[in-house]
Parts: sequence; C-alpha cells; structure tokens
Amino acid sequence: MIRNFMNFYTEGFRNMRLGRALWKIILLKILFIFLVLKLFFFPDVLKVSYDNDLDRAEHVLRRLTQIDGTVDHTALLPTAK
Repeated sequence: MIRNFMNFYTEGFRNMRLGRALWKIILLKILFIFLVLKLFFFPDVLKVSYDNDLDRAEHVLRRLTQIDGTVDHTALLPTAK
C-alpha cells in the first residue's frame, strides 16, 4: 500500500512539465519569505541587547514569569549591574 502511494507520487512528479516550474516558484517564494523577510523584519533583539547567553536567559525568564500582565517596554534594554 505504501509502495503504491509512493509510486503514484514519484510517477506524477516525473511526468509533469508545468508543475516543475510551479514548484520552483513555490520554493523561491519560501526562500524569500524565510530568509529575506526574517533578516529585515525580525532582527535578533536579544543578541544585540545582551552580551552572553546567561543575560539572555535571565531576560526571557523575567518576561515569562511576569505575573501582573503589564508590558514593560524597557525590558528589552540591558540592565545595568
């Protein structure tokens, strides 16, 4: 049964012409979305704001365990020690 299923899809992909071009377009769009947009719109704020993993972990723990539900907009800034 699984062999028939796999054979169905391999033969289908082998015989298609327009589908190959469409799959290339889909893969290019996925690369664009995940690589280019991530670089420009989702910077790594923790890596920029904190020097080491311990400080990053403390910040994340502090934000996750915040009880009152208020948002501290200065929380992304490094704390002075």
